[in-house]
Amino acid sequence: MSVDYVMHFGICVRDLDRSIRFYRDGLGFVEKGKLHIEDAPTAQMMGIPDLVLDAVYLDRDGVRIELLAYPKNGTVGPATARPMNQPGLTHFAVRVDDRDAMIEKLAALGGAVIPTSRIENPDFKARICYVTDPDGTRLELVEVPTDPTR
Repeated sequence: MSVDYVMHFGICVRDLDRSIRFYRDGLGFVEKGKLHIEDAPTAQMMGIPDLVLDAVYLDRDGVRIELLAYPKNGTVGPATARPMNQPGLTHFAVRVDDRDAMIEKLAALGGAVIPTSRIENPDFKARICYVTDPDGTRLELVEVPTDPTR
C-alpha cells in the first residue's frame, strides 16, 4: 500500500471569483477544472448539512490548489491569518524576484501584507514577508538570490 501522488491543497474562500483572480493574476496559477457539488455523501463527508459547494482547481509548478466556496451555506470564522503556532497548515511559500512589487500587486487583488513580518535577513541576502489572500490564508513571499531548499 502506498500513496500514488499528492492531489491538491484545499483553501476555503468567501468570494470564488475574487480568489481566482488573486491566485491566477497575482501568483500565476492556471485554472484546470471546476466542480459543483450538491450531494448527500459529500455533505456527510464534509459535515455540512445541505451542502452546496463550488470548487475550482488551479495549478502552478506541479502544485494544485482547490478553492472551495459555499454559496448556500456560506463560510464560518474570521478571514484573518491563523497563528503560526496553531496546529494545521500555517502558510505556503512562493519565491519572488521583487518582494515589494509583489506586495503591491497582491494588495491590488485583495491581499494584505502583515506589516510586522516584513524582514530583511543579511545572512541569507533575503527579503521576506507574509501576505494574506483575501480570506486570510497566509503566503510567504521570499526574495533571495539562492534557493536554500535546494
